[in-house]
Amino acid sequence: MVHPGGLLTPREKPVPLKSISVTLSICEFVAGVSATLNYKNEEEVPLEAFFIFPMDEDSAVYSFEAMVDGKKIKAELQDKMTAHTNYENAIIRGHQAFLLEEDMCSRDVFCCNVGNLLPGSQAELTLKYVQELPLEADGALRYVLPAILNPRYQLSGCSEDSCLNMKTPVVSLEDLPYTISMVATISSQHGIDRIQSNCSLSPIEYLGDNKTSAQVSLADGHKFDRDVEFLIYYRAVHTPSVVVEMGESTTKSDGVLGDPAAMVTFYPNIPEAQPSIACGEFIFLMDCSGSMQSPISKQSKSQLRIDVAKETLILLLKSLPLGCYFNIYEFGSTYEAFFPNSVKYAQSTVEEALRRVKLMRANLRGTEILTALQHIYKQPSVPGHPLQVFVFTDGEVTDTFTVVREVKSHRLRHRCFSFGIGEGVSTSLVKGIARASRGTSEFITGKERMQAKALRALKRSLQPVVDDVSLSWDLPDGLSAKMLSPEQTVLFRGQRLILYAQLTGTMPPAEATGEVCLKYTLQGESLENKVTFSLQPKLDANLTIHRLAAKSFLQTKDMGLRETAAGDKKDVLKVSMECGVISSHTAFIAVNKDLNKPIQGPLAPRDVPRPMLMYAAPVMQSLSPPRCGTGRRTHLGLGHRKEKKCTSLSEARLEKPKSRASAKKTNVETHGPVVEDNRLVELISLQKADGSWDLNEGLALVLGMKLEDIQAALPDKDANSSSWATVLAVLWLHDNAKDMACEWELLERKAVAWIHIHAGSVRHELVKAAVAFMKSSADPAIFGP
Repeated sequence: MVHPGGLLTPREKPVPLKSISVTLSICEFVAGVSATLNYKNEEEVPLEAFFIFPMDEDSAVYSFEAMVDGKKIKAELQDKMTAHTNYENAIIRGHQAFLLEEDMCSRDVFCCNVGNLLPGSQAELTLKYVQELPLEADGALRYVLPAILNPRYQLSGCSEDSCLNMKTPVVSLEDLPYTISMVATISSQHGIDRIQSNCSLSPIEYLGDNKTSAQVSLADGHKFDRDVEFLIYYRAVHTPSVVVEMGESTTKSDGVLGDPAAMVTFYPNIPEAQPSIACGEFIFLMDCSGSMQSPISKQSKSQLRIDVAKETLILLLKSLPLGCYFNIYEFGSTYEAFFPNSVKYAQSTVEEALRRVKLMRANLRGTEILTALQHIYKQPSVPGHPLQVFVFTDGEVTDTFTVVREVKSHRLRHRCFSFGIGEGVSTSLVKGIARASRGTSEFITGKERMQAKALRALKRSLQPVVDDVSLSWDLPDGLSAKMLSPEQTVLFRGQRLILYAQLTGTMPPAEATGEVCLKYTLQGESLENKVTFSLQPKLDANLTIHRLAAKSFLQTKDMGLRETAAGDKKDVLKVSMECGVISSHTAFIAVNKDLNKPIQGPLAPRDVPRPMLMYAAPVMQSLSPPRCGTGRRTHLGLGHRKEKKCTSLSEARLEKPKSRASAKKTNVETHGPVVEDNRLVELISLQKADGSWDLNEGLALVLGMKLEDIQAALPDKDANSSSWATVLAVLWLHDNAKDMACEWELLERKAVAWIHIHAGSVRHELVKAAVAFMKSSADPAIFGP
């Protein structure tokens, strides 16, 4: 059962939030979003309402306004403590007041306060934000509107000043008192190939001769049982570009908004290079907290999070190169390492690791990821083997800033590749730890395959290091570029790179051009990518590029209200206030002083229920819920418990899948196979650390043949039976799992290398006989010349 959570209104009083309407505009790879919260007080007393909701941590929120009974009130961005004081004073004086702020502990959670809502009064609160859209491996751009906010675990020793530390009684989805609607417009000069979603949509309407734009809306009746997700495929391959945006003429000249800003997009053409034999120390940090026992999503036949994570971990283990070192940690309320220290990759250590992986359960209660990371960082380094940490978690931690700060403090000795599993995962945690350590982050929802994304990250971790990354500008005299993005120190093959710069000085005539050059070194070879661009700035009333530039800066410097260094806090406040982009140190406040008379008497508090995708009892927390730092409620309540108790939900797995025709009718397409091929998992489990397979009953079962028939087909009785078995296994992969080749590419590479060494002069004979025996359609050239 799916449990939305939040505070139930006393005595079954109606909740003032009635609906949420979202307008989405996507142009190329930037999304602009306007979300309106519609409130109405149907009671006979004035109300103060509180609503907590998730946001993607990459969102640059730049506008907040209220429409109260037909009157528009524009909010002002202020220092957070000042905003709290002004809000309190307004409430005390009986004025209407509205407050929007980031959570104290995580930048992917927001709290909206509506104060002094009169009986019968209506209020529309609109917030606007812009966001870069991440690029998927298959070229899709992904947009996610977070709708799920799960209970999050309070780390030991961390502050409890979070909006999430609130009592969350269970409310069925059917009883959720508000609805959501969404209209999306998508445009690209290159044309749109297709749009996919995990939700039911209205028929997609394409516009333009080359399908350069499209309009679509969320179907009526959407339940808050999943995040709303779009995958957008454009017709043209993504190409490097530079867009120059005009500044705001009314802004003071020494500020960021006063000058034009440039958004530079590169797709570095980094050649594929073979990694060295001994190439790293790999630590796999596996979340075994209770919530990992939940299905990844509510969709039909969705696997449990822990089961998908275990299968992925087995695949990663089998794909590691010979000569490396590794260890595995499982964590929850406590943590435990498989080995006292990282061990060398060998058959015996891999067998022991596999044995323990198969015994893993989601039974370690809470999510003490911080203490597990601190232990990893205290371990001695393996000389000559750079540390690579892979984190698998459902991301349900309250104080993400503390975790990100810990990772950032060790960024020079490791990279972190993070994976957020399931709906409602904390984007602040998963993206934050990857960004802080120069790694990458991935999210797995719906029916997506984690394995493909994990292998992509592993391939990146195995890439030779790209050194001496620099950006140079060739601009007309009198014009210079000041970088607003943090210094780029790492590049990955197949990665998109977005950088921001402020153009200062005298802008040249309209026909003038500039050039920007990305330079880097790979294995001693100097490489560069250049883009020539027009210096004619484009007008954008929303100052989208300036806002995104500010967000890029804030994500690097802003470590939370308590964690940010004093010097950085000054810069964060300056950029946040000047560019109008919210941070952990600022908040939007709007006050309506134009009432006929101030409201008299106490306000009735109403906390809006929020949806959570949980298949278990939610976290029990303080009986006196805090409200994000406004000082009007106690932040430290009694009865706080740290455990996330979860039970599996069998009825979610019994849900009937939609037919292909039904999915097509509603424009819903799934993102991958529904169920794992058990034979593929078993075949991978049988592979040895050196890349070979033994000829035994287990392999025969996977191949669907009798062992004696396989043995009898061996063309040369003096040949090594393992060579024969390994050739057969590789052919099976090509014949039966070709569409998942990106997942087994690395372990196949090991297998072919092993065959070259051990099959000797009979290799070609073995391959020819195996192709005939298996009736394989695979090209024998896969085994090399």
